[in-house]
Amino acid sequence: MRTLALLICFTISFATYAQIANKEADVKAINKVLKKARIAWSKNDIEGFMDSYWKSDSLAFYGKKGVTYGWENTLDNYLTYYPTAAYTGTLSFKINAINNIAPDCYYVLGEFHIKRDIGNADGIFMLVFKKINGEWKIIADTSA
Repeated sequence: MRTLALLICFTISFATYAQIANKEADVKAINKVLKKARIAWSKNDIEGFMDSYWKSDSLAFYGKKGVTYGWENTLDNYLTYYPTAAYTGTLSFKINAINNIAPDCYYVLGEFHIKRDIGNADGIFMLVFKKINGEWKIIADTSA
């Protein structure tokens, strides 16, 4: 009986450690995607920035003007509202939380800050990341 109890404790401890290690790896990978997007944005590379998004008609972007569906439509909106480097400026993020909500799915809460000569822009966001074909992609974005 004692051996069985030790085996159960060991199994639970190992499973807990594996979950923590997986979450740490996932958070690190998601932060890497966000860093790459931030650098692309700050170089006025909107298409490079959009590499972080799921290239699908089901991508959902919720903004001040309502919902936009689809990767192409989201890209078009970014290109319209941020046509030059003067508009994209230098992007920074403050990440407030990254939490697991389902297997291979996390939400990210944060703040964005765009420093630019034409006037700074600041706001908040919630991103939903999903691991698709081994890559972390944003499948939904709510920014305001």
